[in-house]
Amino acid sequence: MDFVMKQALGGATKDMGKMLGGEEEKDPDAQAKEEERQEALRQQEDERKAKHSRMEAEREKVRQTIRDKYGLKKKEEKEAEEKAAMEQACEGSLTRQKKAIPAGCGDEDEDDDESILDTVLKFLPGPLQDMFKK
Repeated sequence: MDFVMKQALGGATKDMGKMLGGEEEKDPDAQAKEEERQEALRQQEDERKAKHSRMEAEREKVRQTIRDKYGLKKKEEKEAEEKAAMEQACEGSLTRQKKAIPAGCGDEDEDDDESILDTVLKFLPGPLQDMFKK
């Protein structure tokens, strides 16, 4: 059938034969061209990565300047410090960590109790105040 198509086309160019389903001619330098193309793509990708790494390094310098100016810490540093504090607090303990007691609750000095008692006595009538002062 190929022979029939070629005869039907008569003076058609080789490209017409390819378009109608004929066989393509093999380019002897095709493999070399493909390797050059792949190398160019790799080089472009390497340049792109280098550019982005430079940009990220510049951004990190700006971030570090801001951290230093305002006394901030990196997220990783905060997490590492918290983890170290938890490990140190839990060292040797078999139970969960105790909750902190807020100021003003629980263990108060005797001076504070007396001042509260004095405050309450001020609101009592005179004879009751005398009874409690004795």
